[in-house]
Amino acid sequence: MAVPLRRILAPLAIACLLAACAQAPVRGVHATAAAPAEPGMALRLIGEQRIAWKHDYQGTAVGGLSGIDYDASNDRWVMTSDDRSAINPARFYTAKLRYDAQHVAPVELTGVHFYRQADGSPYPNLQAWRTQGGEVPDIESIRVDPQDGSLWYTSEGDRKLGAQPFIRHARADGSLIGSLPLPAMFAMPAPGAPAQGKPSGVRDNLGFEGLAFAADGQSLWAAIEAPLLQDGPVADFVAGAHNRITRFGRDGQVLAQYVYPLEKVASIGGPARFAENGISEILAIDEHRLLVVERAGVQDAQGTFHEFVRVYEMDVRGATDVKDVAALQGASYTLAGKRLVLDMNALNLPRLDNIEGISWGPRLANGHASLVMVSDDNFHDKIQVTQFLVFEVLPR
Repeated sequence: MAVPLRRILAPLAIACLLAACAQAPVRGVHATAAAPAEPGMALRLIGEQRIAWKHDYQGTAVGGLSGIDYDASNDRWVMTSDDRSAINPARFYTAKLRYDAQHVAPVELTGVHFYRQADGSPYPNLQAWRTQGGEVPDIESIRVDPQDGSLWYTSEGDRKLGAQPFIRHARADGSLIGSLPLPAMFAMPAPGAPAQGKPSGVRDNLGFEGLAFAADGQSLWAAIEAPLLQDGPVADFVAGAHNRITRFGRDGQVLAQYVYPLEKVASIGGPARFAENGISEILAIDEHRLLVVERAGVQDAQGTFHEFVRVYEMDVRGATDVKDVAALQGASYTLAGKRLVLDMNALNLPRLDNIEGISWGPRLANGHASLVMVSDDNFHDKIQVTQFLVFEVLPR
């Protein structure tokens, strides 16, 4: 999600406000908590690298990095920008990121590619859309297809413009292959359309934020950032929220759908002016477990924003498949289990930014897996940063 322009990130010295995993209550639902997830992995920070604000690469401004994935076949990384074609056409970058268990080398950009619409043209910006049509994208996640190296990506959509959220398949150069058909529950009404019952569909700027291939590479998981309108309110200081995470076949068939219990917003005291918590990315661990990144932003009484980022392990075993449940409000179901893996504020980094991308990386020399995260700087000069955080995965 693109963060409001008024957000200012201060040094984070308030990590103690984040408690260990406790499923926050949610108003107006009849959900049963699943059994706690079994003990699993732990993460050790190896190091950090950054890319300078609006770094010029082949005539484009690097920033807004909202998704990242490792292309093992080509030993490179792909990173998508969520620039809505406002600065440069919607695009993704390729890069080299070298590291070992003790050191992370600077990021080396190796290419930039523009996403293409069905007619082969780049996605338009808002001004061009008004005169030429097409779609204004808000691309939030990117994944490399393990079968052939093609790409899958998501867009959150825009209720004001009537731009529907989507999950699309592209060639390695960004040209379009096709789109997944999505269930009607995610659809937004066209602007100005007469109301038909209660509001439904994805919330504005809170649509498909996370995407991950299942562990077997045969299907995809997709996560919306916040609850559907028909599923209940967003998380706040009092209560958490319930987000759907859906497993799609490559043909768009909904294979399963589970409810993830999102934590309530971390309180930092004072009458907050703005607060949010949502899913910013997901990553498959095995057939039944996912890593889920919860990213919260809270504005304090002085107007300063603070970021809270937590990584959880989600377990769908024993959870109710809700793919046929039209609205969660009033329904009875069992939630997916979850376990806190890492409170990133406890790392005491000089700056912890808006973490939106997460990917497995190559194995380290000791045989342990590695994990890389990237932040979306929203193209804010001197306010946010584009940071890459590299972790060693420590099995338990």
